[in-house]
Amino acid sequence: MATFEQAFLQLMDPIVILIIFGGVSAGLFVGAMPGLTATMALAVLLPFTFTMPALLGLVALGAVYMGAIYGGAFAAILVNTPGTPSSIATAFEGYPLAKQGRALEAISVATVASAIGGIAGVLFLLFLSPPLAKLSLRFGPAEYFWVAMLGVTLIASLSEGSLWKGLLGGAIGMMLGTMGVAPIGGETRFTFGLPVMQGGVEMIVALIGLFVLPELYNMAAQGKTSLGAVAIDSKARAAFWHTVRRVFSQPGNLIRSCVIGEIVAIIPGAGGNIANLVAYNEAKRASRHPERFGTGVIEGLVASESSNNVTVAGSMVPLLTLGIPGAPPDAVILGVMLLHGLRPGIELFTTSGVLTYAFIISMGLAAIAMVPVGILGGRLIYRIIFRTPHYFLIPTIGLATILGTYALRNSSTDVLIMLILGTAGYLLKQIGVNAAPIVLGLILGTIAEVGYVQAMLGGVAYRFPVIRLFENSLSWILIVMVLFSAAWPIISALNRRRRIRKEGAR
Repeated sequence: MATFEQAFLQLMDPIVILIIFGGVSAGLFVGAMPGLTATMALAVLLPFTFTMPALLGLVALGAVYMGAIYGGAFAAILVNTPGTPSSIATAFEGYPLAKQGRALEAISVATVASAIGGIAGVLFLLFLSPPLAKLSLRFGPAEYFWVAMLGVTLIASLSEGSLWKGLLGGAIGMMLGTMGVAPIGGETRFTFGLPVMQGGVEMIVALIGLFVLPELYNMAAQGKTSLGAVAIDSKARAAFWHTVRRVFSQPGNLIRSCVIGEIVAIIPGAGGNIANLVAYNEAKRASRHPERFGTGVIEGLVASESSNNVTVAGSMVPLLTLGIPGAPPDAVILGVMLLHGLRPGIELFTTSGVLTYAFIISMGLAAIAMVPVGILGGRLIYRIIFRTPHYFLIPTIGLATILGTYALRNSSTDVLIMLILGTAGYLLKQIGVNAAPIVLGLILGTIAEVGYVQAMLGGVAYRFPVIRLFENSLSWILIVMVLFSAAWPIISALNRRRRIRKEGAR
């Protein structure tokens, strides 16, 4: 207890508080810009932390990380563009709300849910690190494969009407994931004889192209933005507290989404891009009116934003206890820790306990700081986007996406891929194939391939190497979840028909 008190007292320094607010603000700006990722923000900040004391450097990185994941919601809500992969599902409900003139309500919901998720992630990290770290060690190649298969079953829920069109989108995404050098073996595949294609299709590049460009094409075709007008008046404060009550009125959704976010977070390499989709899908399943999802449902927005912010501190579980970065941004934080002589493991919580707990608690304070920063920043960003004429807004967003895409790997090829995918995404949307299944297929395809190939290589001693996928109890638990998830759309359809028949009989 004394360690907690000392850690908390260190955070009461005005300089630390200023760094937290500044870091959250900077992270919010980065996250709201398509193409600028949390990893990129931390990498840019990294040189400045070399001359800082260990605590200030880690606090700054944690605040920027937290703000960047949350900032992705702004672009998702206002222009249907997930600022980060962790905000893909946020666009499904946030943008329809913005088109209805409820943009500020959507931003307020996302802000409150993000703060709750951030705080929940910190609590998980503080009190459940050892058992969660042990669970993460049990995930091998076979378990990664089944986790990917569980994610593939979400395509049925993201198809919005036609399952076959959703499966087509998922297949396209998986095909895109096979381009470039194979992750296991190193073979070059589907590069069309172009050496520049060996790097494959970067997920952020596909995300920008498939979500941003189709919306820009729509804005150009309509000659206006799709945002509905909303008045910002003196009732805003009352509306915010109404939003807070509305979010807290969904305890089941919040708890479920936070638990999902934490479970996904401790699996190295999964992160918020999978957590937000899984939590959104489970919220849709649990809803009494799943058919309304995709039209601006608050429950879906709460699920996405609470789950993806849990992963910020949640991914620190394998990092602080085992030295394994749970997500790409964690690798930057690990570098700063090693630079200051802090080595992950049990010694981190004993010999450097005050510093470690101060860093963890600072992420909770950063989550709280997101509320005032997000509400004020949300109104400012909304005003800028809504009041800017479309003939200025479209080229501005287009230029920002091109610059953001190029900055990922300093590659003009990525820009060309983004433009091709964006145009193809716009044409596919006209026939009912949405971007979400394509992106999900791209994300999960690589995870499934790596898990499957590694499992087969690990099973060469067996007569049938495929047995390697079924030999662990955790694999069987995941298999049952996959079967249940795949059967759920059929069960839901049968229940819906049964209800319709009963209502018809009355």
